[in-house]
Amino acid sequence: MSRIVLVSSMLICGSLFVGCSRKPAQTAAPPPEVLVTTVTPHDVPRVLERVATLDGFINANINAQVQGYIISRDYKEGSVMKKGDLLFQIDPRPFQAAAAQAKGALARDKANQVKADADEKRALDLFKKKVISDQERDTAIAAAGSSRANVEADEAAVQQAELNLGYTKVTAPIDGMAGFANNQVGDLVGPTTGPLTTVSQIDPIKAVVTAGEGPFTDFVSRHPDATERNAYIKTLNFDLILGNGEMYPHKGKFYALDRSLDPKTGSIRYYVTFPNPGNILRPGQFGKVRFVADMKKDAMVIPQEAVNELQGNFQVALVDQNNKVSIRPVKMGERIGAMWEVTEGIKPGDKVVVQGLQKAREGSIVAAKDWTPPPDALVSKADQEKKP
Repeated sequence: MSRIVLVSSMLICGSLFVGCSRKPAQTAAPPPEVLVTTVTPHDVPRVLERVATLDGFINANINAQVQGYIISRDYKEGSVMKKGDLLFQIDPRPFQAAAAQAKGALARDKANQVKADADEKRALDLFKKKVISDQERDTAIAAAGSSRANVEADEAAVQQAELNLGYTKVTAPIDGMAGFANNQVGDLVGPTTGPLTTVSQIDPIKAVVTAGEGPFTDFVSRHPDATERNAYIKTLNFDLILGNGEMYPHKGKFYALDRSLDPKTGSIRYYVTFPNPGNILRPGQFGKVRFVADMKKDAMVIPQEAVNELQGNFQVALVDQNNKVSIRPVKMGERIGAMWEVTEGIKPGDKVVVQGLQKAREGSIVAAKDWTPPPDALVSKADQEKKP
């Protein structure tokens, strides 16, 4: 009986051991989920952005034209000046004395000229009567000519002396905003001591924009006719994006293109002017100018986040009808808002992975869902951040 019990116990333990050692069946992990967009040609605005530096439309460096000591500063630094407003006063006394001396010399030589002219007339009469010799006549004529030359020289000296005296009053040559003074009362200044201050016309203000040789050449090739090119430029409206990302409320207009490219950087400058009521903008500010160059027809654009860049090469992940991933090299064109034009490597109807790129490996299977673009995908970041 005990033997039967022992065998039964061993069978029960064996069945328990087999039951405990059996592992539950493993289920396959679902494929990772990614968001894709279907490539569709669009007519999109070709929006160009360039870094810009603001500068005064006119920057007048105010220099002393004569040497002397500053006796007064007659303007408030940082204030708006009118043409002719007094900025500095240089001690005028030495120049007043020089002007008086020049006028005295002029009066003396004018008196001498009167006598020399009379002597000349008398000598000519006497020579006609054969009373004096040729030499005496020539001497009188030369003396009269010398007197007239002295008077002309004295008149020029008086003009120069009065001009120098006028230079002791340093005035604003243009309407604009005056900067800080570089010299104070008591300083000895002159033509070689540098600017006393700067007056800038900042309404309108100009944005200095730099474009590379490639974009410049592309622009000329798009508009080869000079007349059409100039007419086209006048139609452009420029937006100014400030350093804090806000959009300046006034539109800008193209003003001028530089005559040559910089040989060091291979770039060319052009100016865009913006109205500046209230002097809100100041020279030295940085920002960006943006404008719609034209419309690009049937452009294939995808979100910028769908592009993987590695050492100057670009790749996108495509998903086929079997949800299989393939990595494809592409060539990129211009950025348009949050989108990026693909010029080579994809075709209409391709499904490109937008979100979940880290899950999309070559040959892997994914669960693809449609990506919904934001309504302002073709608008620049600056416009997206613009306050209503």
